[in-house]
Amino acid sequence: MKITADTNVLVRAAVQDEPRQAEKAAKLLQNADLVAVPVPVLCEFVWVLRRGYRKSVDEVSGGIHKLLKSANVVMNRPAVEAGLSALQAGGDFADGVIAYEGGWLGAEEFVSFDSKAVSLLQSQGARARLLS
Repeated sequence: MKITADTNVLVRAAVQDEPRQAEKAAKLLQNADLVAVPVPVLCEFVWVLRRGYRKSVDEVSGGIHKLLKSANVVMNRPAVEAGLSALQAGGDFADGVIAYEGGWLGAEEFVSFDSKAVSLLQSQGARARLLS
């Protein structure tokens, strides 16, 4: 069976706060031949774990790294790694992903009203400009 995992499936497997759902989610993820994890799912996953469950950056990063190491999981690894790099540097996972995918699509510069995102991306060597 090849599946696309929704955010709530990953959250249940990671957090284990609903025992029945957590067990179902874990079994499904382990037994699937392929688990597709779209980048928007990981953006939501990070947001839910950080804001809703108050998980640390290390806990969230660890969960994503576990997915990356799973033989049956497929995702846009370079985009995910860009998101993790931003997250681990104190920024938002989504900003790292957005900057990466923008470049992949042909953009030359990330632009934003978010000074923290621009500063972080610039510190990582990306072309980024703050709009004011």
